[in-house]
Amino acid sequence: MAEVQKFRAEVREWLADNLVGEFAALKGLGGPGREHEAFEERRAWNQHLAAAGLTCLGWPTEHGGRGLSVAHRVAFYEEYARANAPDKVNHFGEELLGPTLIAFGTPEQQQRFLPRILDVTELWSQGYSEPGAGSDLANVSTTAVLDGDQWVINGQKVWTSLAHWAQWCFVVARSEKGSKRHAGLSYLLVPLDQPGVQIRPIVQLTGDSEFNEVFFDDARTDASLVVGEPGDGWRIAMGTLTFERGVSTLGQQIRYARELSGIVALARSNGTIDDPLIRERLTRAWVGLKAMRSYALATMDVERPGQDNVSKLLWANWHRGLGELAMDIAGKAGLVLADQDGTPDFDEWQRLFLFSRSDTIYGGSNEIQRNIIAERVLGLPREVKG
Repeated sequence: MAEVQKFRAEVREWLADNLVGEFAALKGLGGPGREHEAFEERRAWNQHLAAAGLTCLGWPTEHGGRGLSVAHRVAFYEEYARANAPDKVNHFGEELLGPTLIAFGTPEQQQRFLPRILDVTELWSQGYSEPGAGSDLANVSTTAVLDGDQWVINGQKVWTSLAHWAQWCFVVARSEKGSKRHAGLSYLLVPLDQPGVQIRPIVQLTGDSEFNEVFFDDARTDASLVVGEPGDGWRIAMGTLTFERGVSTLGQQIRYARELSGIVALARSNGTIDDPLIRERLTRAWVGLKAMRSYALATMDVERPGQDNVSKLLWANWHRGLGELAMDIAGKAGLVLADQDGTPDFDEWQRLFLFSRSDTIYGGSNEIQRNIIAERVLGLPREVKG
């Protein structure tokens, strides 16, 4: 479409004009496994994007967005990735909570929170997983009890991305005593800067900490800050997850292509490209990336049962395999830490390998994705619980 191509050209030109000066130093920084990189500087960049009207592109205009089509948003994310622009810090607000509030929130909730997501003045985290409820969200045990005009929250969340930088967390908690599984859950908006909340960063294999444990000890939030009706949290939480794997995945694939090109260059430089098995694996990686893109484009404008689960399986396993391939090509050099200004540190390929081990776990493990496809799409019997 001519309109989309015009928008693509405008985005490309804007990025070329603005990724300069102090912002030029941020190119390529951030993203999964690297969220610690220049976080506040990337936040300033994200606010610069917002001032130019380049955040929340798909939000309706009445909520401050631009009401752009999926094709426009795909064009933005592809150009953003091609420009090697820094990873945005506002994913949970812009891509998850914002659309959830637009779909299910009250006018008061929308007026309170959407403008501050739009201009990146408030950051959000997601309070789903718990020590006993990782990919199986229905096992949530964190409780919320209504006390007058406030909810009192007790429990623990884990793997809470960016909670140590966020001001708010959307929390799924059990609000009906004695309820089990999907029933009796509520979706609450909880401020993190309060005495009843303790945040402990989790040190990863890479030495960084972008995930956290979050402890709620009589933490409080206003009674009005439940999204949907009390007890309807499962439906709202599932609604949020439908927004999680959106058009940004196509930009993600361009970053994957850049990684693959770098690995090919590494193979050429150290001679492993002459190994026929390495060449075959590189070819399979290239084919897998093309298949991933084709699937994403084919399903972008339609709603099919299980398509998000298939997409997650495709990119997570492909990317984990790419990390393994990088280490096989690096050979013995992959066992040696690089020197970063006198301090041992992981190089690009070591970091890729280590962090990509988590790709098939976070956001729903491989096992959970396959169970969902088997039970909800193929109609197979439910897994027997031991």
